[in-house]
Amino acid sequence: MINEVEHIPVLLEEVINALSLTKDEVYVDATFGLGGYTKAILSKQNCKVVAIDRDPQAKVYADNLKRTFKDRFYFKSGKFSELDKLLNELKIYKVGGVVFDLGVSSPQLDLKDRGFSFKLDGTLDMRMSLKGPTAEEFLDEVQEATLADIIYELGEEVFSKRIAKKIVYQRSIKKIKTTGQLAKIVRDAIPKKKSKIDLATKTFQAIRMYLNDEIKELEKGLIAAEKVLRPEGRLVVVSFHSIEDRIVKNFFQKCFQTKSLSRYLPELPKKNPSLEILTRKPILPSAKEINFNKRSRSAKLRIAKRTHSSSTFGEIV
Repeated sequence: MINEVEHIPVLLEEVINALSLTKDEVYVDATFGLGGYTKAILSKQNCKVVAIDRDPQAKVYADNLKRTFKDRFYFKSGKFSELDKLLNELKIYKVGGVVFDLGVSSPQLDLKDRGFSFKLDGTLDMRMSLKGPTAEEFLDEVQEATLADIIYELGEEVFSKRIAKKIVYQRSIKKIKTTGQLAKIVRDAIPKKKSKIDLATKTFQAIRMYLNDEIKELEKGLIAAEKVLRPEGRLVVVSFHSIEDRIVKNFFQKCFQTKSLSRYLPELPKKNPSLEILTRKPILPSAKEINFNKRSRSAKLRIAKRTHSSSTFGEIV
């Protein structure tokens, strides 16, 4: 049952402290999930929270919180890359803080029919929004070279070519329909070695990130957040692997140095910094938290503060 999934927010105390909550302010939980951060924010301070999630199943948890916090809580179904537009719909134009908890939520991992977990044998889906092609459909059609590139670039998997070749060969024999099938194919393709993580981890990560367009979503979401933050507002991001963390780190540095975000954006004229970086190095979970919540072991928290200067990327139209 969906309501029985356990959720343990990662770096919760550190995130709440980073937001520097103030009374009557509005905060954005850009990755609502089961609402762990939202509930903590609303319980800590007499403020408001706008929560966003593209997973339609998140509304179940949002409805529960709405009954408790009533007019202090608003939920918007959609992508966090469009958080500025979603806020506009509520006639909210500036906020005191935005928090991102990147990666896969607990229900997505723990419910086998969502297809995100290589530990549970379930439907090969992996869609956060439950829209678009499934992982099963993608793997049934993708070209071997393209698949190898995706696994290498988004999973940082050195055995990407061997894995892609094995997947294409196995699908010619029998259609790959479950996470268990895919995980076994990947593990069999990689030379056996001692590893701290399951051998299927990086391939599952890469396919999930590709299907959900997570890199561009993150880049756009960070830009949108920078635009809606009022001066002194906090941008708080928890990431779980090096690709995400690198994007966040570079974004902070480029807003501080006032250069363009990425190859997708044109070079911008030099301005005063729009963000002040508060974490030169990321904050990591304590040994106690890692022992209590194994999923926190790869988490990294970065924090920045909005300056009084204009947005690096132009003001909201």
